[in-house]
Amino acid sequence: MKFIKPSFLKHSGEQKDFEVYSCHVSPDGSRLATAAGDGHVRIWSIDAILQAGDENYSKPKQLCHMSYHSGTIHTVRFAPNGRWLASGADDKIICIYHLDTNPPSHSASFGTNEPPPAENWKILRRLIGHENDVQDLGWSYDSSIMVSVGLDSKIVVWSGHTFEKLKTLSVHQSHVKGITFDPANKYFATASDDRTIKLFRFTSPAPNATAYDSINNFVLEHTIVAPFTSSPLTTYFRRCSWSPDGNHIAAANAVNGPVSSVAIINRGGWDSDINLIGHEGPTEVCTFNPRLFSKSEISPETTDNSGYSTQALVTVIACAGQDKTLSIWNTSSSRPLIVCQDLAGKSISDLAWTPDGLVIFSTSLDGGIIAIQFERGELGYIAPWSENDKALQKFGVGRRGVGVVEDVAGLRLEEKSKAGELRGAEGRMGALMGDAGSNPPPALNGNGNGTSTPMAGVTATAAAASATNGTAASSPAPAVDPNAAKLEAMKQRVTITKEGKKRIAPLLVSSSGTGLSSLPQSQLVAASSNNVQNDAPQSILDLSKPYDGLPRGGLAAMLLGNKRKAVAMDEDEEVQPVPKRPQLGSGPVQIMVNGVNGVEPAIPVPPATGVVPTPEFIRPAVINPVMSVSQVRLAVPKIRTHILRSLDRGTLPPSNSGTNGTNGVDESVKATEDVIFEAQNPTTIPSQVRDPSRISATKRGVTLWQDYLPRAVILVTGNKNFWSAACEDGSIYTWTPAGRRILNALVLESQPVIIECREWWLLCITAAGMCYVWNIKTLSSPHPPVSLAPVLEIAMHSLGTHTTSAPGVTSAHLNSTGHIIVTLSNGDGYLYSPNMFVWQRLSEAWWAVGSQYWNSNDSSISSLQSTGVGPDSRRNGQVSASNVSAGIIPHLERHTTNEVLLKGRAYTLQRLVKTLLSKEGFESFESGVSIAHLENRVAAALQLGAKEEFRIYLFMYAKRLGAEGLKNKVEELLRSILGGILQEKPEGDVNEKGEGWMSEDEQICGWDRKELLKEVVLILGKFRDLQRLTVQYARVLGMDDEENEV
Repeated sequence: MKFIKPSFLKHSGEQKDFEVYSCHVSPDGSRLATAAGDGHVRIWSIDAILQAGDENYSKPKQLCHMSYHSGTIHTVRFAPNGRWLASGADDKIICIYHLDTNPPSHSASFGTNEPPPAENWKILRRLIGHENDVQDLGWSYDSSIMVSVGLDSKIVVWSGHTFEKLKTLSVHQSHVKGITFDPANKYFATASDDRTIKLFRFTSPAPNATAYDSINNFVLEHTIVAPFTSSPLTTYFRRCSWSPDGNHIAAANAVNGPVSSVAIINRGGWDSDINLIGHEGPTEVCTFNPRLFSKSEISPETTDNSGYSTQALVTVIACAGQDKTLSIWNTSSSRPLIVCQDLAGKSISDLAWTPDGLVIFSTSLDGGIIAIQFERGELGYIAPWSENDKALQKFGVGRRGVGVVEDVAGLRLEEKSKAGELRGAEGRMGALMGDAGSNPPPALNGNGNGTSTPMAGVTATAAAASATNGTAASSPAPAVDPNAAKLEAMKQRVTITKEGKKRIAPLLVSSSGTGLSSLPQSQLVAASSNNVQNDAPQSILDLSKPYDGLPRGGLAAMLLGNKRKAVAMDEDEEVQPVPKRPQLGSGPVQIMVNGVNGVEPAIPVPPATGVVPTPEFIRPAVINPVMSVSQVRLAVPKIRTHILRSLDRGTLPPSNSGTNGTNGVDESVKATEDVIFEAQNPTTIPSQVRDPSRISATKRGVTLWQDYLPRAVILVTGNKNFWSAACEDGSIYTWTPAGRRILNALVLESQPVIIECREWWLLCITAAGMCYVWNIKTLSSPHPPVSLAPVLEIAMHSLGTHTTSAPGVTSAHLNSTGHIIVTLSNGDGYLYSPNMFVWQRLSEAWWAVGSQYWNSNDSSISSLQSTGVGPDSRRNGQVSASNVSAGIIPHLERHTTNEVLLKGRAYTLQRLVKTLLSKEGFESFESGVSIAHLENRVAAALQLGAKEEFRIYLFMYAKRLGAEGLKNKVEELLRSILGGILQEKPEGDVNEKGEGWMSEDEQICGWDRKELLKEVVLILGKFRDLQRLTVQYARVLGMDDEENEV
């Protein structure tokens, strides 16, 4: 290893040398370009630098210098094709130079001490696109694009052919200080002071590409945050580098805890599990050696038949920064190969390797430019360039339009898939070329041993021996074409010419060969020929073109038929001359459309001008005729043009703008990561043939997937597990988050009016009042479809002869165990019990006006959040047992309060209660209703499995029983909590197991019975008239022993 620092290799000034900010080596390895604070780009001869100690060397040392910038030049880069040189400076300008083959026109600049130029580098273009300093730039490996970054937080993509601005990316939040390109030509990465590295996917544009052609190119693929969470913002550059094998990105100015480091980011997963630690200050630049290295010499013994090395190849990386130290690492070792301390007097600003991988150049802010030359084998043994190409093949180098993440596993799968397609194509080609003897066609659905496997329930006949379910043992007899007779008749079809002569109409070869219509046919797949394997669909309907399903005469013509003259098939029949109808060219023909009454003149529609408002709904939904005789009739939603559903925030749009502090930022971040499920219905008239409805899922404005449905969509729902849409014809479709259809369409008896989901549960309520619940994960239902008729008080309202209005359904939800919770417009809240197959009323107006515990301001109750119903905001994680049905009972009671008390519907009940309280015999009315309300709460919490509510309501109930002195109820409550431990087990009914209060498990509603009983006994202990009872339970539980020990 030799350090070379020639005295001529500098940007000299009058007082001191100027800071050198950048350097780069030409692709042929003969030139070094440097850029400094004097506004000059200088091109040096690398031969002259490496032979600086040779006094006999007489060739030019400085080949050229250019001073087209008006400020400090921060970056200089050669294009990989060697044609261009680009420089960017703090004058916001990028200069493009090219080497003119003509010799320089002048010997030296007048009034300067510069040596005469040896090469004629001329400026070609001045690119204006940044609003602040240009900090770094880079070229793609095929030189098709150049990307510049700057302190204006922008990334500008330029064409490498025309130098037209293709795209400006404003995705960083702070200065952008580094750019590197993927050697496989699929990505480029930018490093910024917003402490992120952003990866952009691109496809190389055509030489004549414009900004319009690049709208969907250069898209943000991934943002890397983890290694830079607390990286300092004091570095002048963040120059990152991509490894020559495409596997890693080296990111400067990373941190590992409090220590500065260089993060090695893995391709594909974009995670960082390797850090190069050792620099005392922040690193500003890191660059990979362009060559791959092996531990031993490349020889015939270490190569395979293809000439590729069988050794493990490694990469070499150099890092430097503010600690003035250069470190060189090898990916096969956890320690650096070389550490050069105090290589410069100030920060090292840039590093550049020569293409042969043996020399590295270093520039620093003290004006020094140093070359370090390595001996052969010192860093390792250099592998040939073919090894680089081989390593990049697995990332799809040279492929265009690859739309998936290019990791090794994905490309291996792609190669296997292509190999399978190739084998299938070869088999079909062999069959076409007559190689049936060598390559027999595969049996479509059976075994190839000559014996067919008949389907169950189908009698196998002799004629079925050569069907598609098996291959025949002997050569089959020629099949009789059923269309042969028709073809012969069509070939002999007689037509009449204008002169009255009879002629046989010609038949197209294509139609004679098939005998089938070109219109879509409904055929069984098994009816296709058994010697040709066809992967194409049986029929294709082009939805991009208008298709009229009715004949020209409209609906009337379809029912009555068009009056047309039949074609004469008999040769002896004389045909009467028919008067000619006016031809199309004889005059204007009015445009006709198919209307309700047949053909109607088309009405011109005025063109839409200005902003066309989106209608709230298009039309009412088409109602199933069964609704006319249904006991329950719910209103069906109207057909809307757009239906949106947000994954995180439920139904859109929640317009809450006015947050202070950082909440707004958090909301915007959540909104950008949110997935929007959208259904678009076409605005067509029902009597006409309509377009399909479009289903799509988008994230950050990018469509994740889309699908089409033949019917109008009226309702959508979804969560992190699946999406679902309900259509006008009563069918329900489900998709995975990626857009795969999970189930076939679920067909219901009438139109869905409510559709909700929670975790893997899906709830649908139809217009006939039927409630369906399915578990999409287990493909099951907890109970048969149940009617809403009992909930809607159908028994009371069906006594009359005419249809009467019942309470309306205001909401329907599921809890995390699949229970249906329904609220009505009269304030009642219901739960359906799948075990008892009955509706249970959990909340009603009676409690609102009669109970002392209604709207009780218990802090423990007010702290309960209604997470058991409504949109499920948890996108990840499972539901804990304590959160099952959490807050459902308070939610139902708040709904009752809103519907009954706040809307003035409780006046009659309140007057009734006031009258009752003054009557004789109703002195304990309010107390009795309050206790009944608490019992209703406890029973509801136990039925729902709401753990926290059960405990809170049980304690409130115990306290009220103690205050009222109801010994019988208290004793029964304590005995129920204990679970019958003190009771003698009956001899009969041994196998009958109780549930709820009657169960004998150690837990009730998720709580340990003994711990729960202890707390209830403590609550009741202060009531002295109950102490004779509570002390017994305290002794059984050992509570008095604990007090004696204390």
